[in-house]
Amino acid sequence: MTADDLAPSAAAELVTTVVPKLPVPSIAFREEAMRSPKTRAEHDRLALDLPAFNAVEIRGPAPVLRPDGPLRIAAWNAERLKYQKPSADLVAGVAPDVLLLSETDLGMARAGNRHTAGDLAAALGMGYAYGVEFLELGLGDDRERAWHAGETNAAGFHGNALLSRLPFGDVALIRLDDGAVWWLDAKDGEHRLGWRMAIAARVEAEQGPFWAVVVHLESKSDAADRARQMIRLLQAVDGLAQGLPVVIGGDLNTNALMGHSPADWLAGPQKHELLFAVMAEAGFDWQDGNTADATLRMRPDGTPLPPYCRIDWLLSRGLDASNARTVPALDKAGNAISDHDLVVADFAFR
Repeated sequence: MTADDLAPSAAAELVTTVVPKLPVPSIAFREEAMRSPKTRAEHDRLALDLPAFNAVEIRGPAPVLRPDGPLRIAAWNAERLKYQKPSADLVAGVAPDVLLLSETDLGMARAGNRHTAGDLAAALGMGYAYGVEFLELGLGDDRERAWHAGETNAAGFHGNALLSRLPFGDVALIRLDDGAVWWLDAKDGEHRLGWRMAIAARVEAEQGPFWAVVVHLESKSDAADRARQMIRLLQAVDGLAQGLPVVIGGDLNTNALMGHSPADWLAGPQKHELLFAVMAEAGFDWQDGNTADATLRMRPDGTPLPPYCRIDWLLSRGLDASNARTVPALDKAGNAISDHDLVVADFAFR
């Protein structure tokens, strides 16, 4: 199959309402959802009008910094962002102007019921835009349910965030699929309402504006489905960016690269992952903004098991990438603080 064989993708739904604080669903609503039949109709009845899915929480950066050299942009799947101080140390060591952050909890027992992205932004002196990908109705995966048995989620939000030292605006949340994947397939105990999504924002640099986009593609998917999600994303981004430079980064779950040569991960990933053919056709480059390193790693509990591949990426259009690095997500004692490493590169205006 090639990118040309994909069925036309439905238009992505955009959410552009911004709020200073996302409203938390009531305990009664969450209990009702847990009891509800696991059908698409019931998922949509519960989720579509939920206020937290229809707004983005934003805080502006303070102070505003405008570097006049290359922009440093990083992407990291922080796996709940449970380890606050080590995470802040890791990101501070990289010193990004923009951080594209996925898998961040807000009001989840497994992460201390904190606003993990907001806390990280405050520690780093950055502003943020945070959107909800899923409303978690339970305590998490099987490990987390055991570790936090008897605890309660204060909100149950799990989502993505864009952190920035630079001024940003025109924030949009972009839904990438039709939702309900984790609702209909809840046999593993992770009951979730929601959609995979991206957050895009127009960022103001000294050299001019550009668009930054954090994305997290579905893990319960195949290469064709991931390509369809990217088509939805690109349709939305093209409408927003109107020809301005764009950097897209995040967890693309490109697991079709597993078992193939790391050289192929950079030179020819489109042979295995159709989304790269989609991105190349749209004018995006990935070779200079990434390294041929796996981005998955083992956690202290021995999971996940190898083999690993590169599933976290930075892709750009209208900017020149350099100085790409894959940074181990380790604390000072050498313990993993996520099952994903951080990826970072510098980007210069042409």
